[in-house]
Amino acid sequence: MSIVPKETVEVIAQSMGINNLTPDAALALAPDVEYRMREIMQEAIKCMNHSRRTTLTTDDIDSALKLRNVEPIYGFASGDPLRFRRALGHKDLFYIDDKDVDFKDVIEAPLPKAPLDTSIVCHWLAIEGVQPAIPENAPVEAITAPPETNKAEQKESELPVDIKLPVKHVLSRELQLYFNKITELTLSRSDLVLFKEALVSLATDSGLHPLVPYFTCFIADEVARGLTEFNVLFALMRVVWSLLQNPHIRVEPYLHQLMPSVVTCLVAKRLGNRLADNHWELRDFTANLVAFICRKFGHVYNSLQSRLTKTLLNAFLDPKRAMTQHYGAIQGLAALGPNVVRLLILPNLEAYLKLLEPEMLFENQKNELKRYEAWRVYGALLRAAGQSIYDKLKLFPPLASPPAHVVLRPNARVITSNLTNKHTASTANTDDMDMEHQSPLKKVALEGAIVPVSNNSSPHDMEVEARLPDSSGASEASPPSSLQTPNENNKSSEGRKDRGENESLRMRALLNQTWKEDLKSGQLLAKLYEQFGERIFSFIPTPELELFL
Repeated sequence: MSIVPKETVEVIAQSMGINNLTPDAALALAPDVEYRMREIMQEAIKCMNHSRRTTLTTDDIDSALKLRNVEPIYGFASGDPLRFRRALGHKDLFYIDDKDVDFKDVIEAPLPKAPLDTSIVCHWLAIEGVQPAIPENAPVEAITAPPETNKAEQKESELPVDIKLPVKHVLSRELQLYFNKITELTLSRSDLVLFKEALVSLATDSGLHPLVPYFTCFIADEVARGLTEFNVLFALMRVVWSLLQNPHIRVEPYLHQLMPSVVTCLVAKRLGNRLADNHWELRDFTANLVAFICRKFGHVYNSLQSRLTKTLLNAFLDPKRAMTQHYGAIQGLAALGPNVVRLLILPNLEAYLKLLEPEMLFENQKNELKRYEAWRVYGALLRAAGQSIYDKLKLFPPLASPPAHVVLRPNARVITSNLTNKHTASTANTDDMDMEHQSPLKKVALEGAIVPVSNNSSPHDMEVEARLPDSSGASEASPPSSLQTPNENNKSSEGRKDRGENESLRMRALLNQTWKEDLKSGQLLAKLYEQFGERIFSFIPTPELELFL
Protein backbone atom coordinates (compact mmCIF):
# COMPACT_ATOMS: atom_id res chain seq x y z
CA MET A 1 0.00 0.00 0.00
CA SER A 2 1.35 3.39 -0.93
CA ILE A 3 2.10 6.04 1.69
CA VAL A 4 0.54 8.59 -0.65
CA PRO A 5 -3.27 8.39 -0.22
CA LYS A 6 -5.55 8.62 -3.22
CA GLU A 7 -7.17 11.75 -1.74
CA THR A 8 -3.85 13.61 -2.11
CA VAL A 9 -3.73 12.63 -5.77
CA GLU A 10 -7.30 13.86 -6.28
CA VAL A 11 -6.49 17.23 -4.59
CA ILE A 12 -3.43 17.72 -6.77
CA ALA A 13 -5.49 16.84 -9.86
CA GLN A 14 -8.19 19.37 -8.94
CA SER A 15 -5.50 22.07 -8.41
CA MET A 16 -4.33 21.39 -11.96
CA GLY A 17 -7.87 21.63 -13.42
CA ILE A 18 -8.62 17.92 -13.69
CA ASN A 19 -12.03 17.45 -12.10
CA ASN A 20 -13.15 14.11 -13.64
CA LEU A 21 -10.39 11.91 -12.21
CA THR A 22 -11.89 8.59 -11.11
CA PRO A 23 -11.03 7.06 -7.72
CA ASP A 24 -9.54 3.99 -9.44
CA ALA A 25 -7.15 6.15 -11.47
CA ALA A 26 -6.12 8.08 -8.36
CA LEU A 27 -5.52 4.79 -6.54
CA ALA A 28 -3.35 3.53 -9.42
CA LEU A 29 -1.32 6.79 -9.64
CA ALA A 30 -0.49 6.88 -5.90
CA PRO A 31 2.24 4.11 -5.97
CA ASP A 32 3.86 5.70 -9.03
CA VAL A 33 3.95 9.11 -7.30
CA GLU A 34 5.60 7.51 -4.28
CA TYR A 35 8.22 5.83 -6.50
CA ARG A 36 9.05 9.10 -8.25
CA MET A 37 9.30 10.95 -4.94
CA ARG A 38 11.67 8.33 -3.50
CA GLU A 39 13.83 8.51 -6.64
CA ILE A 40 14.12 12.31 -6.43
CA MET A 41 14.94 12.17 -2.71
CA GLN A 42 17.67 9.57 -3.25
CA GLU A 43 19.30 11.75 -5.92
CA ALA A 44 19.02 14.79 -3.64
CA ILE A 45 20.71 12.90 -0.79
CA LYS A 46 23.55 11.96 -3.17
CA CYS A 47 24.00 15.64 -4.05
CA MET A 48 24.07 16.49 -0.35
CA ASN A 49 26.76 13.87 0.36
CA HIS A 50 28.92 15.03 -2.55
CA SER A 51 28.72 18.57 -1.15
CA ARG A 52 30.05 17.36 2.22
CA ARG A 53 26.90 18.50 4.04
CA THR A 54 24.55 16.87 6.49
CA THR A 55 21.51 19.10 5.91
CA LEU A 56 19.30 18.61 2.86
CA THR A 57 18.48 21.89 1.08
CA THR A 58 16.23 22.96 -1.74
CA ASP A 59 19.29 23.25 -3.96
CA ASP A 60 19.82 19.51 -3.61
CA ILE A 61 16.20 18.92 -4.72
CA ASP A 62 16.72 21.17 -7.74
CA SER A 63 19.93 19.34 -8.66
CA ALA A 64 18.09 15.99 -8.45
CA LEU A 65 15.29 17.30 -10.67
CA LYS A 66 17.84 18.50 -13.24
CA LEU A 67 19.46 15.07 -13.27
CA ARG A 68 16.03 13.60 -14.15
CA ASN A 69 15.39 16.24 -16.82
CA VAL A 70 12.55 17.73 -14.76
CA GLU A 71 12.01 21.47 -14.49
CA PRO A 72 13.20 22.66 -11.06
CA ILE A 73 10.86 24.11 -8.48
CA TYR A 74 10.80 27.92 -8.34
CA GLY A 75 10.16 30.02 -5.26
CA PHE A 76 12.19 28.02 -2.71
CA ALA A 77 15.73 29.31 -3.35
CA SER A 78 16.13 30.98 0.04
CA GLY A 79 18.93 29.76 2.22
CA ASP A 80 16.91 30.29 5.38
CA PRO A 81 15.08 27.32 6.86
CA LEU A 82 11.41 27.05 5.98
CA ARG A 83 8.96 28.01 8.71
CA PHE A 84 5.96 25.71 8.97
CA ARG A 85 2.84 26.51 10.98
CA ARG A 86 0.19 24.13 12.15
CA ALA A 87 -3.27 24.73 10.66
CA LEU A 88 -5.96 25.57 13.17
CA GLY A 89 -8.31 22.67 13.79
CA HIS A 90 -6.08 20.13 12.05
CA LYS A 91 -3.54 18.14 13.99
CA ASP A 92 -1.43 16.86 11.07
CA LEU A 93 -1.81 19.76 8.61
CA PHE A 94 1.01 22.30 8.20
CA TYR A 95 1.59 25.21 5.88
CA ILE A 96 4.45 27.60 5.11
CA ASP A 97 4.16 31.02 6.73
CA ASP A 98 4.58 33.38 3.76
CA LYS A 99 4.57 37.04 4.62
CA ASP A 100 2.76 39.50 2.38
CA VAL A 101 5.15 42.08 1.02
CA ASP A 102 3.90 45.53 -0.01
CA PHE A 103 5.46 46.74 -3.28
CA LYS A 104 5.45 50.29 -1.97
CA ASP A 105 7.68 49.32 0.96
CA VAL A 106 10.06 47.44 -1.37
CA ILE A 107 10.36 50.38 -3.79
CA GLU A 108 10.88 53.00 -1.08
CA ALA A 109 13.42 50.91 0.88
CA PRO A 110 17.03 52.24 0.65
CA LEU A 111 19.43 50.33 -1.54
CA PRO A 112 21.92 48.09 0.29
CA LYS A 113 25.63 48.78 0.13
CA ALA A 114 27.44 47.31 -2.83
CA PRO A 115 29.53 44.27 -1.90
CA LEU A 116 33.30 44.65 -1.93
CA ASP A 117 35.25 43.10 -4.77
CA THR A 118 37.35 40.07 -3.96
CA SER A 119 41.00 41.07 -3.53
CA ILE A 120 44.27 39.69 -2.19
CA VAL A 121 46.50 41.72 0.11
CA CYS A 122 50.09 40.69 0.95
CA HIS A 123 51.75 41.52 4.24
CA TRP A 124 54.90 40.44 6.07
CA LEU A 125 54.59 37.80 8.74
CA ALA A 126 58.20 38.33 9.81
CA ILE A 127 61.22 40.29 8.57
CA GLU A 128 64.60 38.88 9.54
CA GLY A 129 62.83 36.92 12.26
CA VAL A 130 61.01 39.97 13.69
CA GLN A 131 57.23 40.25 13.39
CA PRO A 132 56.15 43.73 12.23
CA ALA A 133 53.46 45.47 14.27
CA ILE A 134 50.71 45.76 11.67
CA PRO A 135 46.95 45.13 12.06
CA GLU A 136 47.12 41.94 9.97
CA ASN A 137 49.47 40.22 12.44
CA ALA A 138 48.49 39.08 15.90
CA PRO A 139 49.65 41.39 18.72
CA VAL A 140 52.80 40.35 20.51
CA GLU A 141 50.97 40.33 23.86
CA ALA A 142 48.69 37.57 22.63
CA ILE A 143 51.52 35.11 21.95
CA THR A 144 53.81 35.83 24.89
CA ALA A 145 53.57 34.14 28.25
CA PRO A 146 52.10 36.16 31.13
CA PRO A 147 54.69 37.77 33.41
CA GLU A 148 55.31 36.54 36.92
CA THR A 149 53.41 39.48 38.42
CA ASN A 150 50.26 38.46 36.58
CA LYS A 151 50.64 34.93 37.90
CA ALA A 152 50.89 36.22 41.45
CA GLU A 153 47.83 38.40 40.97
CA GLN A 154 45.99 35.43 39.51
CA LYS A 155 46.78 33.33 42.57
CA GLU A 156 45.53 36.06 44.88
CA SER A 157 42.32 36.72 43.01
CA GLU A 158 41.88 33.03 42.06
CA LEU A 159 40.40 34.03 38.74
CA PRO A 160 41.39 31.71 35.86
CA VAL A 161 43.10 33.43 32.94
CA ASP A 162 43.15 31.49 29.69
CA ILE A 163 45.52 32.83 27.03
CA LYS A 164 45.18 31.09 23.70
CA LEU A 165 47.59 31.31 20.81
CA PRO A 166 46.21 32.75 17.57
CA VAL A 167 47.07 29.52 15.71
CA LYS A 168 46.71 26.11 17.23
CA HIS A 169 49.17 23.57 15.86
CA VAL A 170 47.85 20.06 16.34
CA LEU A 171 50.16 17.06 16.01
CA SER A 172 49.00 13.53 15.57
CA ARG A 173 49.72 10.99 18.27
CA GLU A 174 52.24 9.22 16.03
CA LEU A 175 54.25 12.40 15.40
CA GLN A 176 54.27 13.21 19.10
CA LEU A 177 55.67 9.76 19.93
CA TYR A 178 58.23 10.10 17.13
CA PHE A 179 59.40 13.50 18.40
CA ASN A 180 59.68 12.30 21.97
CA LYS A 181 61.71 9.26 20.90
CA ILE A 182 64.13 11.32 18.79
CA THR A 183 64.70 13.84 21.57
CA GLU A 184 65.25 11.05 24.10
CA LEU A 185 67.86 9.38 21.88
CA THR A 186 69.58 12.72 21.20
CA LEU A 187 69.92 13.65 24.85
CA SER A 188 70.83 10.32 26.44
CA ARG A 189 71.53 7.57 23.90
CA SER A 190 73.41 9.15 21.02
CA ASP A 191 76.00 6.34 21.04
CA LEU A 192 73.52 3.58 20.18
CA VAL A 193 72.86 2.10 16.77
CA LEU A 194 69.22 3.11 17.17
CA PHE A 195 70.25 6.77 17.08
CA LYS A 196 71.99 6.24 13.72
CA GLU A 197 68.80 4.68 12.38
CA ALA A 198 66.87 7.66 13.72
CA LEU A 199 69.21 10.00 11.81
CA VAL A 200 68.55 8.04 8.62
CA SER A 201 64.82 8.37 9.28
CA LEU A 202 65.16 12.14 9.77
CA ALA A 203 67.00 12.41 6.45
CA THR A 204 64.54 10.35 4.38
CA ASP A 205 61.02 10.40 5.90
CA SER A 206 58.49 12.44 3.93
CA GLY A 207 55.98 13.18 6.71
CA LEU A 208 58.17 15.12 9.14
CA HIS A 209 57.46 18.66 8.00
CA PRO A 210 55.04 19.41 10.90
CA LEU A 211 57.86 18.56 13.33
CA VAL A 212 60.43 20.99 11.89
CA PRO A 213 59.49 23.95 14.17
CA TYR A 214 59.54 21.66 17.19
CA PHE A 215 62.98 20.29 16.29
CA THR A 216 64.22 23.83 15.71
CA CYS A 217 63.11 25.01 19.15
CA PHE A 218 64.47 21.84 20.74
CA ILE A 219 67.92 22.33 19.16
CA ALA A 220 68.08 26.01 20.10
CA ASP A 221 67.08 25.34 23.72
CA GLU A 222 69.47 22.41 24.22
CA VAL A 223 72.47 24.21 22.67
CA ALA A 224 71.88 27.24 24.89
CA ARG A 225 71.45 25.06 27.96
CA GLY A 226 74.01 22.30 27.39
CA LEU A 227 77.30 23.84 26.20
CA THR A 228 79.09 21.63 28.72
CA GLU A 229 77.58 18.41 27.33
CA PHE A 230 79.83 17.46 24.41
CA ASN A 231 77.91 14.35 23.37
CA VAL A 232 74.61 16.23 23.34
CA LEU A 233 76.05 19.04 21.21
CA PHE A 234 77.50 16.62 18.67
CA ALA A 235 74.20 14.71 18.51
CA LEU A 236 72.28 17.95 17.98
CA MET A 237 74.53 18.96 15.06
CA ARG A 238 74.02 15.52 13.51
CA VAL A 239 70.26 16.01 13.84
CA VAL A 240 70.59 19.36 12.03
CA TRP A 241 72.60 17.68 9.27
CA SER A 242 69.95 14.98 8.82
CA LEU A 243 67.13 17.54 8.67
CA LEU A 244 68.99 19.48 6.00
CA GLN A 245 69.47 16.32 3.96
CA ASN A 246 65.74 15.55 3.88
CA PRO A 247 64.36 16.57 0.45
CA HIS A 248 60.74 16.45 1.62
CA ILE A 249 60.82 19.26 4.18
CA ARG A 250 61.47 23.01 3.92
CA VAL A 251 63.96 24.28 6.47
CA GLU A 252 64.30 27.78 4.96
CA PRO A 253 61.69 29.45 7.24
CA TYR A 254 63.58 28.21 10.32
CA LEU A 255 67.17 29.01 9.35
CA HIS A 256 67.13 32.21 11.44
CA GLN A 257 66.58 29.99 14.50
CA LEU A 258 69.02 27.24 13.51
CA MET A 259 72.01 29.37 12.49
CA PRO A 260 72.78 30.85 15.97
CA SER A 261 72.91 27.34 17.44
CA VAL A 262 75.14 26.07 14.63
CA VAL A 263 77.54 29.04 14.83
CA THR A 264 77.70 28.64 18.61
CA CYS A 265 78.99 25.08 18.19
CA LEU A 266 81.63 26.47 15.83
CA VAL A 267 83.08 29.50 17.63
CA ALA A 268 82.10 28.94 21.27
CA LYS A 269 84.94 29.37 23.76
CA ARG A 270 84.36 26.04 25.44
CA LEU A 271 82.44 22.96 24.23
CA GLY A 272 82.28 20.22 26.83
CA ASN A 273 83.67 20.12 30.36
CA ARG A 274 86.25 17.35 30.11
CA LEU A 275 89.71 17.26 28.59
CA ALA A 276 88.82 14.02 26.82
CA ASP A 277 86.05 15.73 24.84
CA ASN A 278 87.26 16.10 21.26
CA HIS A 279 85.70 19.49 20.59
CA TRP A 280 88.04 19.93 17.60
CA GLU A 281 86.12 17.24 15.75
CA LEU A 282 82.83 18.94 16.63
CA ARG A 283 84.11 22.25 15.24
CA ASP A 284 85.29 20.55 12.03
CA PHE A 285 81.91 18.88 11.59
CA THR A 286 80.07 22.14 12.26
CA ALA A 287 82.28 23.99 9.76
CA ASN A 288 81.25 21.56 7.01
CA LEU A 289 77.65 21.94 8.16
CA VAL A 290 77.86 25.74 7.82
CA ALA A 291 79.36 25.45 4.34
CA PHE A 292 76.60 23.06 3.31
CA ILE A 293 73.92 25.50 4.53
CA CYS A 294 75.48 28.33 2.51
CA ARG A 295 75.67 26.21 -0.63
CA LYS A 296 72.09 24.94 -0.32
CA PHE A 297 70.30 28.11 0.81
CA GLY A 298 72.59 30.87 -0.41
CA HIS A 299 70.36 31.51 -3.44
CA VAL A 300 67.34 31.91 -1.16
CA TYR A 301 68.99 34.22 1.39
CA ASN A 302 71.45 36.45 -0.43
CA SER A 303 72.86 37.90 2.79
CA LEU A 304 73.41 34.53 4.50
CA GLN A 305 77.05 33.95 3.53
CA SER A 306 78.06 37.59 3.85
CA ARG A 307 76.69 37.83 7.40
CA LEU A 308 78.26 34.51 8.32
CA THR A 309 81.70 35.44 6.97
CA LYS A 310 81.52 38.75 8.82
CA THR A 311 80.85 36.94 12.09
CA LEU A 312 83.66 34.44 11.53
CA LEU A 313 86.11 37.13 10.44
CA ASN A 314 85.43 39.17 13.58
CA ALA A 315 86.06 36.08 15.69
CA PHE A 316 89.30 35.39 13.78
CA LEU A 317 90.72 38.91 14.04
CA ASP A 318 89.78 39.55 17.67
CA PRO A 319 92.95 39.00 19.75
CA LYS A 320 90.88 38.76 22.95
CA ARG A 321 89.15 35.60 21.78
CA ALA A 322 90.41 32.19 22.86
CA MET A 323 92.44 29.95 20.56
CA THR A 324 89.53 27.54 20.30
CA GLN A 325 87.37 30.34 18.94
CA HIS A 326 90.06 31.28 16.41
CA TYR A 327 90.27 27.65 15.33
CA GLY A 328 86.51 27.45 14.74
CA ALA A 329 86.51 30.71 12.77
CA ILE A 330 89.41 29.54 10.57
CA GLN A 331 87.77 26.19 9.90
CA GLY A 332 84.47 27.88 9.06
CA LEU A 333 86.09 30.31 6.61
CA ALA A 334 88.15 27.51 5.04
CA ALA A 335 85.03 25.38 4.55
CA LEU A 336 83.38 28.22 2.60
CA GLY A 337 85.95 27.83 -0.16
CA PRO A 338 89.45 28.80 -1.32
CA ASN A 339 88.24 32.18 -2.57
CA VAL A 340 87.11 33.13 0.94
CA VAL A 341 90.51 32.07 2.28
CA ARG A 342 92.36 34.20 -0.30
CA LEU A 343 90.17 37.24 0.37
CA LEU A 344 89.88 37.14 4.16
CA ILE A 345 92.56 34.94 5.75
CA LEU A 346 95.69 35.36 3.60
CA PRO A 347 95.75 39.20 3.77
CA ASN A 348 95.76 38.97 7.59
CA LEU A 349 98.03 35.93 7.78
CA GLU A 350 101.37 37.69 8.44
CA ALA A 351 100.04 39.86 11.27
CA TYR A 352 98.20 36.93 12.86
CA LEU A 353 101.22 34.61 12.78
CA LYS A 354 103.26 37.25 14.62
CA LEU A 355 100.78 37.02 17.47
CA LEU A 356 100.50 33.24 17.25
CA GLU A 357 104.19 32.27 17.21
CA PRO A 358 104.91 33.30 20.83
CA GLU A 359 102.04 31.09 22.00
CA MET A 360 103.63 28.10 20.22
CA LEU A 361 107.04 28.35 21.89
CA PHE A 362 107.82 26.68 25.18
CA GLU A 363 109.90 29.65 26.34
CA ASN A 364 106.94 32.03 26.12
CA GLN A 365 104.01 29.74 26.91
CA LYS A 366 104.48 27.31 29.79
CA ASN A 367 100.88 26.08 29.74
CA GLU A 368 100.91 22.89 27.69
CA LEU A 369 97.18 23.03 26.90
CA LYS A 370 97.36 26.57 25.49
CA ARG A 371 100.48 25.65 23.54
CA TYR A 372 98.65 22.68 22.04
CA GLU A 373 95.71 24.91 21.11
CA ALA A 374 98.08 27.33 19.38
CA TRP A 375 99.57 24.50 17.32
CA ARG A 376 96.07 23.36 16.35
CA VAL A 377 95.32 26.88 15.12
CA TYR A 378 98.62 26.91 13.21
CA GLY A 379 97.69 23.59 11.57
CA ALA A 380 94.28 24.97 10.58
CA LEU A 381 95.94 28.01 8.99
CA LEU A 382 98.43 25.82 7.14
CA ARG A 383 95.67 23.57 5.83
CA ALA A 384 93.53 26.51 4.71
CA ALA A 385 96.45 28.20 2.94
CA GLY A 386 97.56 24.92 1.35
CA GLN A 387 94.09 24.17 0.02
CA SER A 388 93.95 27.70 -1.36
CA ILE A 389 97.23 27.41 -3.32
CA TYR A 390 96.33 23.90 -4.47
CA ASP A 391 93.01 25.18 -5.80
CA LYS A 392 94.85 28.03 -7.53
CA LEU A 393 97.16 25.62 -9.34
CA LYS A 394 94.29 23.29 -10.15
CA LEU A 395 92.55 26.11 -12.01
CA PHE A 396 95.16 25.99 -14.77
CA PRO A 397 93.42 25.14 -18.08
CA PRO A 398 94.34 21.68 -19.34
CA LEU A 399 96.91 21.79 -22.12
CA ALA A 400 96.54 19.59 -25.16
CA SER A 401 98.93 16.70 -25.49
CA PRO A 402 101.33 16.53 -28.51
CA PRO A 403 99.46 15.16 -31.52
CA ALA A 404 100.53 11.77 -32.75
CA HIS A 405 99.94 12.71 -36.39
CA VAL A 406 101.10 15.65 -38.46
CA VAL A 407 99.56 19.07 -37.86
CA LEU A 408 99.22 21.65 -40.65
CA ARG A 409 100.07 25.27 -39.83
CA PRO A 410 98.63 28.39 -41.56
CA ASN A 411 101.77 28.79 -43.67
CA ALA A 412 101.38 25.25 -45.00
CA ARG A 413 104.33 23.93 -43.04
CA VAL A 414 104.19 20.56 -41.35
CA ILE A 415 105.10 20.02 -37.73
CA THR A 416 105.57 16.51 -36.39
CA SER A 417 106.49 15.63 -32.85
CA ASN A 418 108.49 12.56 -31.87
CA LEU A 419 109.46 11.86 -28.29
CA THR A 420 113.14 11.22 -28.94
CA ASN A 421 116.37 12.69 -27.68
CA LYS A 422 117.35 14.22 -31.03
CA HIS A 423 116.95 17.71 -32.45
CA THR A 424 117.19 18.68 -36.07
CA ALA A 425 119.35 21.57 -37.04
CA SER A 426 116.42 23.63 -38.27
CA THR A 427 114.77 23.89 -34.83
CA ALA A 428 117.57 23.57 -32.34
CA ASN A 429 118.19 27.31 -32.18
CA THR A 430 114.47 28.05 -31.92
CA ASP A 431 114.02 25.62 -29.03
CA ASP A 432 116.99 27.06 -27.16
CA MET A 433 115.65 30.58 -27.52
CA ASP A 434 112.23 29.54 -26.31
CA MET A 435 113.54 27.63 -23.32
CA GLU A 436 115.31 30.73 -22.06
CA HIS A 437 111.95 32.48 -21.59
CA GLN A 438 109.55 29.61 -21.00
CA SER A 439 109.24 26.88 -18.44
CA PRO A 440 108.59 23.20 -19.30
CA LEU A 441 104.94 23.80 -18.35
CA LYS A 442 104.47 26.31 -21.14
CA LYS A 443 103.88 25.71 -24.83
CA VAL A 444 106.50 26.22 -27.47
CA ALA A 445 105.40 28.73 -30.13
CA LEU A 446 107.02 28.39 -33.56
CA GLU A 447 106.01 30.76 -36.38
CA GLY A 448 102.27 30.78 -35.59
CA ALA A 449 102.00 27.07 -34.63
CA ILE A 450 102.04 26.07 -30.99
CA VAL A 451 103.11 22.60 -29.89
CA PRO A 452 102.24 21.65 -26.30
CA VAL A 453 104.85 20.15 -24.03
CA SER A 454 103.61 17.74 -21.39
CA ASN A 455 104.31 18.32 -17.73
CA ASN A 456 106.22 15.07 -17.38
CA SER A 457 108.61 15.60 -20.30
CA SER A 458 111.79 17.64 -20.35
CA PRO A 459 112.60 20.28 -22.98
CA HIS A 460 115.10 17.95 -24.69
CA ASP A 461 112.53 15.16 -25.13
CA MET A 462 110.64 17.05 -27.81
CA GLU A 463 111.74 16.97 -31.44
CA VAL A 464 110.15 19.43 -33.84
CA GLU A 465 110.78 19.21 -37.59
CA ALA A 466 109.78 22.00 -39.97
CA ARG A 467 109.86 21.30 -43.68
CA LEU A 468 109.15 23.61 -46.55
CA PRO A 469 106.45 22.63 -49.03
CA ASP A 470 107.58 21.19 -52.36
CA SER A 471 107.11 22.90 -55.69
CA SER A 472 103.67 21.42 -56.26
CA GLY A 473 102.32 23.19 -53.15
CA ALA A 474 101.20 19.95 -51.49
CA SER A 475 102.41 18.99 -48.07
CA GLU A 476 103.76 15.64 -47.09
CA ALA A 477 100.51 14.80 -45.37
CA SER A 478 98.30 15.57 -48.35
CA PRO A 479 97.40 12.85 -50.85
CA PRO A 480 98.99 12.73 -54.36
CA SER A 481 97.89 15.43 -56.76
CA SER A 482 96.76 12.84 -59.28
CA LEU A 483 93.96 11.77 -56.92
CA GLN A 484 92.60 15.30 -56.32
CA THR A 485 91.04 17.89 -58.57
CA PRO A 486 92.14 21.57 -58.44
CA ASN A 487 88.88 22.62 -56.75
CA GLU A 488 89.27 19.98 -54.06
CA ASN A 489 92.86 21.07 -53.47
CA ASN A 490 91.80 24.72 -53.05
CA LYS A 491 88.89 23.89 -50.70
CA SER A 492 90.93 21.55 -48.55
CA SER A 493 93.82 24.00 -48.29
CA GLU A 494 91.46 26.86 -47.30
CA GLY A 495 89.76 24.71 -44.68
CA ARG A 496 93.10 23.67 -43.23
CA LYS A 497 94.21 27.30 -43.08
CA ASP A 498 91.04 28.35 -41.23
CA ARG A 499 91.38 25.52 -38.75
CA GLY A 500 95.03 26.33 -38.23
CA GLU A 501 94.31 30.01 -37.60
CA ASN A 502 91.53 29.23 -35.09
CA GLU A 503 93.72 26.74 -33.28
CA SER A 504 96.58 29.23 -33.19
CA LEU A 505 94.39 32.00 -31.72
CA ARG A 506 92.89 29.69 -29.13
CA MET A 507 96.24 28.35 -28.00
CA ARG A 508 97.73 31.85 -27.90
CA ALA A 509 94.93 33.10 -25.61
CA LEU A 510 95.32 29.99 -23.49
CA LEU A 511 99.02 30.65 -23.16
CA ASN A 512 98.47 34.26 -22.07
CA GLN A 513 95.95 33.24 -19.44
CA THR A 514 98.27 30.53 -18.18
CA TRP A 515 101.10 33.04 -17.85
CA LYS A 516 98.94 35.38 -15.79
CA GLU A 517 97.71 32.63 -13.48
CA ASP A 518 101.23 31.27 -13.17
CA LEU A 519 102.60 34.65 -12.10
CA LYS A 520 99.86 35.09 -9.46
CA SER A 521 100.38 31.55 -8.20
CA GLY A 522 104.13 32.06 -8.02
CA GLN A 523 103.74 35.22 -5.98
CA LEU A 524 101.23 33.54 -3.66
CA LEU A 525 103.45 30.50 -3.18
CA ALA A 526 106.47 32.68 -2.43
CA LYS A 527 104.46 34.56 0.20
CA LEU A 528 103.21 31.35 1.80
CA TYR A 529 106.76 29.92 1.77
CA GLU A 530 107.92 32.91 3.80
CA GLN A 531 105.20 32.26 6.39
CA PHE A 532 105.16 28.45 6.64
CA GLY A 533 108.46 27.36 5.16
CA GLU A 534 108.73 23.92 3.55
CA ARG A 535 105.51 22.74 5.23
CA ILE A 536 103.49 24.37 2.42
CA PHE A 537 105.18 22.14 -0.16
CA SER A 538 103.04 19.16 0.83
CA PHE A 539 100.05 20.87 -0.86
CA ILE A 540 101.84 21.59 -4.17
CA PRO A 541 101.64 19.06 -7.04
CA THR A 542 105.00 17.59 -8.04
CA PRO A 543 105.38 19.21 -11.52
CA GLU A 544 104.57 22.70 -10.23
CA LEU A 545 106.78 22.16 -7.18
CA GLU A 546 109.75 21.25 -9.40
CA LEU A 547 109.14 24.35 -11.50
CA PHE A 548 109.00 26.78 -8.56
CA LEU A 549 112.01 25.18 -6.86
